[in-house]
Amino acid sequence: MEIVHVVFSNDGRVKKISGCPEWVPPQDWFNFLSRTTLDRYESLSGGRGVFRLEPGDVDNLAREASGIRK
Repeated sequence: MEIVHVVFSNDGRVKKISGCPEWVPPQDWFNFLSRTTLDRYESLSGGRGVFRLEPGDVDNLAREASGIRK
């Protein structure tokens, strides 16, 4: 299983997210993952969350997100 960790700032915007392609802003990567993965996100305490994905999904999703640019 691949885990994408998300850290939110106090205003709810994404501060950091793992697996984010260098050309995609962190908030856009979170939005993309939220729209394209179903029932894979889990909220955690302390302004954090995780996406639990199958092996290889992060790379495949990064290729799909190639149209998103900073």
